[in-house]
Amino acid sequence: MKSLSELKELRNKVQKEMKKRDQGTRAEIIVGMGTCGIAAGARDILKAVLAEVEKRDLDVRVTQTGCIGMCEKEPLIDVKLPGKEKITYGNLSKADVQKIISEHVVNGNVVTDLVIARH
Repeated sequence: MKSLSELKELRNKVQKEMKKRDQGTRAEIIVGMGTCGIAAGARDILKAVLAEVEKRDLDVRVTQTGCIGMCEKEPLIDVKLPGKEKITYGNLSKADVQKIISEHVVNGNVVTDLVIARH
């Protein structure tokens, strides 16, 4: 830190990151990060989700969960839009993440070919 403006910039960045973790009435993306998910590539999926949310400057809560018992479908993400049912997507690639965020999170259209469960 060399100036007050750098400190303010850092504070704004951290506050923005923390806001992504807050609960509220906004969209939520939950990434399966159990050992089965990590072994299947969930870390890359989480990084892709965070990058896409940041790139699009979306007000989305991004969280992690452990194993949900669908190990053969990993990596998984759940998308929960306010007032809508939770959708679980599975067998994902980084390209799928971009499609899900673009179609489902931004436009509200479920990407049916990647859905493995509806709650």
